[in-house]
Amino acid sequence: MADSKKRFNIKPFRTHTPMDRTVASQTWDALANAIDEIYNRNASQLSFEELYRNAYYLVLHKHGTLLYEGVSEKLSSHLLETVKRLAEVPDSSLLEEIASTWSEHQITMIMVRDILMYMDRTYVPQQRRRPVYELGLHLFRITVWEHPRVQPRVTDLLMSAIASERAGLLTDDRSLLKAVLGMLLELGQADASSVYEKDFEQLFLSTTAEFYKQESLGYLSQNTATDYVAKAAKRLEEERERANALALPSSTEGPLQNIVETELIEKHARTLVDMENSGFAALLKDETKLEEMRSMYDLFVRVPASVDNLREALADRIKADGKVLISDQEKGNSDPPSFVRGVLSMRERYDKIVTVSFRGEKKAKKRMRESFEDFLNTDARAASCLAVYVDELLRVGLRGATEEQTTEELQKVIIVFRYLSDKDVFESFYKQHLAKRLLGGRSVSDDAERAMASQLKAECGYQFTSKLEGMFNDMRISRDMQDTYRAYRRNQESQGESTGGGKQIDIEVDVLTNGYWPSQNVPPCTLPQSVQEAIDRYSKYYLEKHTGRKLSWQTSAGAAELKATFGTGPDKFRRHELLVSTYQMCILLLFNEKDTLTLGQIRAETHIPDQELRRHLISLCTPKHRILKKGSKGKGISSDDDTFTFNPDYTSKLKRVRIPLVKETMVTRSNEAS
Repeated sequence: MADSKKRFNIKPFRTHTPMDRTVASQTWDALANAIDEIYNRNASQLSFEELYRNAYYLVLHKHGTLLYEGVSEKLSSHLLETVKRLAEVPDSSLLEEIASTWSEHQITMIMVRDILMYMDRTYVPQQRRRPVYELGLHLFRITVWEHPRVQPRVTDLLMSAIASERAGLLTDDRSLLKAVLGMLLELGQADASSVYEKDFEQLFLSTTAEFYKQESLGYLSQNTATDYVAKAAKRLEEERERANALALPSSTEGPLQNIVETELIEKHARTLVDMENSGFAALLKDETKLEEMRSMYDLFVRVPASVDNLREALADRIKADGKVLISDQEKGNSDPPSFVRGVLSMRERYDKIVTVSFRGEKKAKKRMRESFEDFLNTDARAASCLAVYVDELLRVGLRGATEEQTTEELQKVIIVFRYLSDKDVFESFYKQHLAKRLLGGRSVSDDAERAMASQLKAECGYQFTSKLEGMFNDMRISRDMQDTYRAYRRNQESQGESTGGGKQIDIEVDVLTNGYWPSQNVPPCTLPQSVQEAIDRYSKYYLEKHTGRKLSWQTSAGAAELKATFGTGPDKFRRHELLVSTYQMCILLLFNEKDTLTLGQIRAETHIPDQELRRHLISLCTPKHRILKKGSKGKGISSDDDTFTFNPDYTSKLKRVRIPLVKETMVTRSNEAS
């Protein structure tokens, strides 16, 4: 059993023989010769495994300092030879030579680094020395680059090459410039020396600023703003493309773009807007210059703060055009519908400018809206004009329009409506015109009226249109009531219950809820007896149906159809149906008793308010509708003694003749003239 067990032999430790100084020096000499061969491009004859082992043993036997210092001295000696050669190279080939030298030095240092890899891993961190590759770059910077015959000349050549490119001249291959700039970047990163920033970037940026300062001033003084914008855009693109081609770091490219944008855009933004005939403010006057304005916006948007100049010019142009519209309206050169059409035309034009030239920018849209609001809300004019415009649309403008066309036109109204700050003022004017349309039966269609109300409701809510809805409801109920009243009257007549000797007057009554309709505190006039009897009959019928209610008759509203006979003999009689207002009816029926009456007599008989009485009398004396002849000369009515005589010679080609009312302003001017 004991013999079958294995025996273990313990050998003594092998004696470690340290490398002495002589052997170490011999080993280093071999490595130094190898570095020389690498520099001489004979690396293919070397055994890198053997060289690595020699360097390994030097470090292992505590001769790392000998190795490190030797490498440093060897590299320095070769670089000194290199710089002597470069110093004598002419400027014409210096960039090419230094780029080639740098490339060769990089290859050399990679080989040396591979041989001394073990020293980099152990000796260098322990002794806090530079790694071999970084040591080679550091020595290249202080020995080659900082030589007085190298750095200044190379920097000047770099600046000259870039200046030549900017001047449009052919230059050397950009790959040389890229290689030299890459060298400076790598040298600076190797030893944190900021050599790139100090010897290139600072000078490059300062010369760039000066170049574009001078070029922009000169070009702007001799060309239009449109030409300048194209030139500036081209320059910006050239600088961006050059920065990419030269592989400039972001730390340079960013400041470079800022400098070019500052010199070309920011410093001249106000000038480009205000330039006569070609500036942005001038282009806004010409709606065919959308592309030119967009080019300027695209340039300015690179410097966001400068775009405010464009928005300000847009706002000023809108306000100026708006003031012209207001001035024309004040002077009477345009009526309210024309004013609104002008606003809509402006809005369409400037909306197109914002959409195309400002590329739909939200801030530009906001400035446009604020500018329209600014001139439209100086007084209540815009609200009044818009209400008149809508009235014209809903009376005649939308006649024959399709549903899509109606919606499109009403949406345009809402566009202007949104600009009004005091929408209650518009509502007041709108209600007055709506009341006239509904009571006079002048709307193009009920659908159009309700579509407009729906648009307003969608914009402002139910509360805003609740009274309008009440007005529509009153008209619907009134039509139903008229139908039942006609049936009631026919039933009475068939049963022989009609009183009076002649045919009774037919009336159509619209019963309005007081809170919905515009208030009219006008005292009722004295109606003809036959009309008053018809009113009394209707009141009795209505109040029997609706107990507890009260009817207040608005004689200032309403219309009538009169059958009138003109001429002086049986064979010459001409019969016409006159469509007149209630006041005109009261006036004309007085002339069944007398041919001539004075203003005072008519007022005493009818109790029509003086201003309205004069207006309705003048309407009956116009050249086109001269139902009455006025005794005094001139357009106005001078006193209560002015006479009015029935005109039997009145003629018209129409069987049914509508007698329109003159405007109140005409009555005022006529009175002032008389």
